[in-house]
Parts: sequence; structure tokens; C-alpha cells
Amino acid sequence: MSETRYSKDHEYVRVEGDVAVIGISDYAQSQLGDVVYVELPEIGTKVAQGKEAAVVESVKAASEVFAPISGEVVEVNGALEATPATVNDDPEGKGWFIKLKISDPKELDGLMSADAYDAFLETLG
Repeated sequence: MSETRYSKDHEYVRVEGDVAVIGISDYAQSQLGDVVYVELPEIGTKVAQGKEAAVVESVKAASEVFAPISGEVVEVNGALEATPATVNDDPEGKGWFIKLKISDPKELDGLMSADAYDAFLETLG
């Protein structure tokens, strides 16, 4: 199983071959509250690390989902349009947002491991 890495903006990256699965962490979905809408990019869109890749709206607020790495969108989770609450129910599983063809694998080195992310969350108290 591939390792999941995390950004300080609470997005995750799970690498599957040369494709990265991107979504928001369980912490992020818990902070958002009930997700009511997800706006995903078009397939073929190029996203840059740290720039907006998607938008998620909850009962509390609308938030950008930033790309933790750069790449080209090769798949979007269309199921989220009909059932955006999947982001709350299974954020790091069925609630993924996009899949990217990775542009620069070295960008993964700047992301946190699951243990480092857990330690980071403890500092947010």
C-alpha cells in the first residue's frame, strides 16, 4: 500500500504509480462540518503546487482545496456531485477529489508523513 503524505493546508496525497490521489484530511472535513457541495476541475487542467485545485462548500463556509503537488488532472470524483457528504463519511477513501499525473515527484518530499501530520495537528490544539 502506498504511503499517504499531508500538507499544512490539510490536503493529502496518496501515490498510486505515477498518479496522485488528492483529497482533504479527516481533520479538515471535521473542521468544515457537513459538506454540501464540491466543485472539481476539468480533466486535463494543470494545477500548481499550493494553488487552488477544487472548492468545497460546507454548512459553515466555502474553502479552496489547494494542490499539495503539481500535476495534470486525469480523473475527478464525479460521485461527489451527487453525494458531497462522502467527504465527511470517508475523506481519505471514497471522498477523494482528484487524481493527478505527477509533474514533479520531488514535491512529495516537502509533504509530511502521517506521523509528522499527527504531530502537526497536536500543535493546533
